[in-house]
Amino acid sequence: MPTILVAKADGTTEPFDPLKLRTSLHKAGADEEATVHIVEKVQSELYDGIPTEKIYHHAFALLREHRREAAAHYSLKRALLEFGPTGFPFETFLGELFRAEGYEHVKTDQIVQGGCVEHEVDVVMEKDGINYFVEAKFHNTAALKSDLKVALYVKARIDDIRNAKPHETVAGLIVTNTKFTGRAIEYASCQGLELLGWDYPNKSNLHSRIETHRMYPTTALTTLTKHEKIALLSQKLVLCRDLLGHPDILEGVGIAGKRVEDVLHEAAALCARTPLSMIKP
Repeated sequence: MPTILVAKADGTTEPFDPLKLRTSLHKAGADEEATVHIVEKVQSELYDGIPTEKIYHHAFALLREHRREAAAHYSLKRALLEFGPTGFPFETFLGELFRAEGYEHVKTDQIVQGGCVEHEVDVVMEKDGINYFVEAKFHNTAALKSDLKVALYVKARIDDIRNAKPHETVAGLIVTNTKFTGRAIEYASCQGLELLGWDYPNKSNLHSRIETHRMYPTTALTTLTKHEKIALLSQKLVLCRDLLGHPDILEGVGIAGKRVEDVLHEAAALCARTPLSMIKP
């Protein structure tokens, strides 16, 4: 078929790559038959300049019909974007992820005294004798990236905190749910700042760490409406694992009847690998 250009979220275009779509569907858990069907269906409706977001929504809808858990995996990046607009749920989510990875004394939204001034730090934690001070850069649009300006001010903040703690090992970490610009990566590498983005670094990035520890957000659940996701986030419920075995939480945001069972079943399949028969709404 002729080359079709697709419009990315950042305004650039690139040729549609069916292999890229196949790979993402397989990683999400779609079997070969479903993958072939979805790719063929998507390809049949392509046109020059089609937004990648439209391709995603079409593939997601088809995958959801095939297997909800796979659709939830496929939508994970979008699920993090739904943490907005304040970004507070993202900080809470990162705190839980770091605890799962063995970090200790994890606290969010802290005021830390530097050598010159106080600093608002999104997450503080400790591991192997290193005190980490984390800047969480949340974006509710995939096209937005964390740039050099972010790396510059975080470096200045870490230097001031380090001056106030001469007998401690201090490290700075910037985490974003999207991407970093090339200059931000270059500067951070030069200055010893650690970066963690959706797909950065190539190994042990945010995406892979979420999958490894099965720390899936409630916003990934396909059985919830947008309004219900917002209601759960307002109660600081950011992880789907926290819903398991607690139908009262769901009932508190207006979910009732068989829908409670549907949500808990999906949460179990996605987050806990718990046999569905063990979930009793």
